[in-house]
Formats: sequence, C-alpha cells, structure tokens
Amino acid sequence: MGQRTWVRQKTIVCERTGRDVALEVEVALPAEVLPDQAPRVLAHRCSYGVSCNSLDRPMCSWAGSLPGYDPFA
Repeated sequence: MGQRTWVRQKTIVCERTGRDVALEVEVALPAEVLPDQAPRVLAHRCSYGVSCNSLDRPMCSWAGSLPGYDPFA
C-alpha cells in the first residue's frame, strides 16, 4: 500500500499577505511493489492559507479560495 505525505516545495514571500509562506504539496508515494513509479501530486496548500481565508476577499489557489489565480507561478 502506498503512503501519503505533505512535502514542502519552497518557501517564498507572499505579496498579498507580506509574509514568508511555505508552499506544500501532498504526494502519494508508490508502494514497495512498484518502486519505479513516480510520486503523484494529490493536493497543494500554503502554510498561511487558513489565516488568509479568514480575510474579506479570496486570495489564491494555494489557499484554496481562488482557483484561477496562482501568484507564485
């Protein structure tokens, strides 16, 4: 059976919040039976996303509130 884990992709400064944030991705690691298979990305999140979503406007796709806008792309 495979394993799911959150991996830090990079740490950057978010222009909308003015803070250092960590961008993380949830990956599904392959089972030992299939070691040659690459990990699959299941989801992504920002370390400041919960606080960011409590503000009065949608922020970005990393916070999960504005899917069409990725400020770090």
